[in-house]
Amino acid sequence: MSKPKTQANSGTIALNKKAKHDYFIEDRFEAGIALTGWEVKSLRAGKAQLVDSYILLKDGEAFLLGAHITPLKTASTHVIADPTRTRKLLLKARELEKLIGGVQQKGFSCVPISLYWKKHLVKCEIALVRGKKDFDKRQTEKEKDWEREKQRVVRENNR
Repeated sequence: MSKPKTQANSGTIALNKKAKHDYFIEDRFEAGIALTGWEVKSLRAGKAQLVDSYILLKDGEAFLLGAHITPLKTASTHVIADPTRTRKLLLKARELEKLIGGVQQKGFSCVPISLYWKKHLVKCEIALVRGKKDFDKRQTEKEKDWEREKQRVVRENNR
């Protein structure tokens, strides 16, 4: 007998759809996150948002700022919970060097793309990104509309 698939079992906890809309994604990295117990319980319940969050690279370390993890009423009764606290990202030294080099030398930004489960650990997918101009966003929308229209035509022809 299998369990019904819930958000905690599906893998993805939170997506930053705004990042894919506002930026060209150049390079992706997987980072662990230093979390407290109530945060993990909230993530299991799917109570996370990455909408206005960003990555701060400081003193050879990476931090996740602006990510909102809503505390559960039952899990955080004895703890004063700060839903938008700064969380440290756990990366290898070589990955940190690539991130810092990309941000300082090439002018990229660093944003979180998603939070997800990898076995029993919470991982954050972060990316080096380059900003889109308004005409780039319009072009992306046109391409998505065209792909949808092609799929619709193919579906109608196969009937």
